[in-house]
Amino acid sequence: MSSRFDSVPNRRALIDRRGVADRLAALEAPDATALRRAATIELKAALDAGQAEIARRLEEHPSRGLEIAAAGAFLTDQILRLLWDFTTQRLHRNPNPTTSQRMALVAVGGYGRGEMAPHSDIDIGFLTPWKVTGWSEQVIESMLYSLWDMQLKVGHSSRSLDDMVRQAKADVTVRTALLEARYVWGDTDLYDEAAKRFKAEVQADTARTFIAQKLDERNARHKRMGDSRYVVEPNIKEGKGGLRDLHTLFWIGKYAYNVRETAELVEAGLLTRQEYRQFRRAENFLWAVRCQLHHIAARAEDRLTFDVQREIAERMRFSDRPGMSKVERFMRFYFLQAKVVGDLTGVFLAHLDEKFAARGGRFGLPKMFRKPRKLKGFSLDRGRLALPRDDFFAEDPVRLVELFQLADLHGLEIHPLAMRAATRDAKLVDDVREVPRANALFLDVLTSPRDPETVLRWMNEAGVFGRFVPDFGRVVAQMQFDMYHHYTVDEHSIRAIGLLNQIEKGELAEDHPLASGIFRQIVSRRALYVSVLLHDIAKGRGGDHSLLGAEVAERLCPRLGMTAAETETVAWLVRWHLLMSATAFKRDLSDFKTILDFAGHVQSVERLRLLLALTIVDIRAVGPGVWNSWKRQLLTNLFEATEEVLRLGHKQKGRGERIAAKQEALAAILGWDAGRMAALNGRMTEPYWIAEPLDVLERNARLVDAAGDSQLSIEAQVYPDRGATLVTVYASDHPGLFYRIAGAIHVAGGNIIDARIHTTRDGMALDNFLVQDPLGRPFDEEARLGRIKTSIADALANRAKLSERLRTRPLPRLRADAFAIEPNVFIDNNASNRFTVIEVNARDRPALLYALAHALFQSKVTIHSAHVATYGERAVDTFYLTDLIGDKIESAARLKAIERRLLEAAGGQEISEQAA
Repeated sequence: MSSRFDSVPNRRALIDRRGVADRLAALEAPDATALRRAATIELKAALDAGQAEIARRLEEHPSRGLEIAAAGAFLTDQILRLLWDFTTQRLHRNPNPTTSQRMALVAVGGYGRGEMAPHSDIDIGFLTPWKVTGWSEQVIESMLYSLWDMQLKVGHSSRSLDDMVRQAKADVTVRTALLEARYVWGDTDLYDEAAKRFKAEVQADTARTFIAQKLDERNARHKRMGDSRYVVEPNIKEGKGGLRDLHTLFWIGKYAYNVRETAELVEAGLLTRQEYRQFRRAENFLWAVRCQLHHIAARAEDRLTFDVQREIAERMRFSDRPGMSKVERFMRFYFLQAKVVGDLTGVFLAHLDEKFAARGGRFGLPKMFRKPRKLKGFSLDRGRLALPRDDFFAEDPVRLVELFQLADLHGLEIHPLAMRAATRDAKLVDDVREVPRANALFLDVLTSPRDPETVLRWMNEAGVFGRFVPDFGRVVAQMQFDMYHHYTVDEHSIRAIGLLNQIEKGELAEDHPLASGIFRQIVSRRALYVSVLLHDIAKGRGGDHSLLGAEVAERLCPRLGMTAAETETVAWLVRWHLLMSATAFKRDLSDFKTILDFAGHVQSVERLRLLLALTIVDIRAVGPGVWNSWKRQLLTNLFEATEEVLRLGHKQKGRGERIAAKQEALAAILGWDAGRMAALNGRMTEPYWIAEPLDVLERNARLVDAAGDSQLSIEAQVYPDRGATLVTVYASDHPGLFYRIAGAIHVAGGNIIDARIHTTRDGMALDNFLVQDPLGRPFDEEARLGRIKTSIADALANRAKLSERLRTRPLPRLRADAFAIEPNVFIDNNASNRFTVIEVNARDRPALLYALAHALFQSKVTIHSAHVATYGERAVDTFYLTDLIGDKIESAARLKAIERRLLEAAGGQEISEQAA
């Protein structure tokens, strides 16, 4: 038995190979087919029993990942050996095989490494000296049929020695699989010959090419998987910082240094003993999680999705702590292990660079040539900052910060061995946290006009960032268990700083014209960068992170050398960093009191500029696809209206001018004469002109004009700027109109992401809906657009009972189901002078808006505008209401009844549809 499986205790409990062999030997059957079938049944029973024992061990010792993975490979070995013996001795006997009929069975890939998750594929290879003979073909075919009958997923190949050499030379994937080839059973001399030829004809003198190919492959894989090890639903095998990265290190070590096991990486000088322990710990943990994942999914699954994270956290016995749930603690530990994998990769590259890189070039890094050999005591090694001696940081710990400041200032890479030393000595920075020079150097990096994101990320990787700013250290690798945030808190904050830097440099002017334009007017630049760093720093502390973060800012900013005025600004920005987005996305910006209340909070144009920039980068850094031009439009509207109030005082002076400017611009686009435009302007209310962007005004105007005296006109057209479909309904206004439209859109397969409701002065409703399909894309096929229009027309004509059609529509299994969100209703009679504002927070689900609008219809109120915002699994729907005669709803009893109805609807309780 190979020492490879010494880590597996009590192997006989997994499978009693002698006992199974005896039972196989006793089998009798009338023909070979029946005999093979009987043997397969016997082997399948042994396999099932072994897998059940592995599952029991996984439950009993949920963190022993490597042991469980080795147990899976050991069990597979025994099944294959028994099957080989039975096939060659009973089914296809060949007592005197010729030289050409020799054959060896090898394990390749992960199975060759001796590691298998419960539902991993079995990758095997049949080796023959020359072309496959008739007997060999019979044996291979029979074994494969038996394995398939056991419901095993088998990746297989049959190669002659010449084929093996030729294919390995031509294809790096084949070469990598064969690099890990391991003898399972059959002719040992043949296997030894194959191993010898692989080393001599494939491996020799090709290490440099192989390393370059594996690193290119790794970079492409990272890009495909999101290019961050801090995505909150990571791929545990292929993602950055996952098992495949560890495998890549081992493959390179094996190929370049002929190591057979990971422990030998230490002897090869590629890892220190401490780093090897980190390697094994990360590998063990990742394997444990992967095995749990396969076990829960009952199939090969490597994506750690929200719906399994909580279950794995429980299985692996994580517990809740104040401010952090067990699932957040489990995922934090996962990200810390992924970070270790990244650190080890950097160290590896350094060694490979020294040994294999061409002069002036480095693996995975650009070529650089630098004249100076010294910089503030640091040495330069081929364009990288390096240390002149091992105790350089211990002599002056401020150098731990200076290393990164110099890298930023001079645009230099940091030598991985210097990073290794910084990681090792990071704790020394504790002693210089209060030193003004260290704080000034840190602030230089944070507010750098060059590339602060990259250098702060290096600083974080080394562990210096979290120790120099302990409050930041508390959020390193901390996930937020929701579907809205794509990254851990530290990664989100560093990305936000990078985005701010790009906006300042004008690189995102197309996406953010307003923020790019006003940036040069910002006076408190340092305060803005520090507020971006600190805006989420108090996440996971069990309280309002905005309030707690403001307290952190008041304590930290003076230490960083900021003035009292800067400190006050940072604390205010952190305290109110969610205010602008909440106002823009959840409130009616055409209601002037919304603008007045917001302006009252902000109080100065400088703060408004700072808050806009902070809000944009906070949203953008959440993850891909979260920012869109719809949000840009809403934030721009809020900024411009507020700036007007702050400049002109609390008067609506500029409002009339803005409406007139929009009407003038619309007339120019439409090419209408004054009389035609005056008719349209007279029909539309002031809030309509404020609320809608110019392109929507144009589409609406053409629809209304074409409708003439018609009582119903529906248009659905792709709105590429918003990544959605714009559905406009122009109809005679009547109670229940809104909920019927919302229900009809859902019946047609649509998801409403925003709704704007308008009533003309002559009693017509003009409602604009932004609609996406369930995958977040616009409806763009004519047939699907037609289905939406037909569905709305049917609903408004009462041709089909909406509640019945919605009941028969299958509800998809949503990832949001992994989250428990208690519905909540907030009623505010002070947010508007004319309307009662009601905000509903609930778990997002199909037809939620329909259910809420129907509840309001039953409550006999009029909806004047609706604002739909989604934050991952959480939906926040805000309604501006009056009673049926147009007054605010003041009665406490009535408000309580509305609240009860909305809570029932938000919680998913069915509402029977009554005839309108």
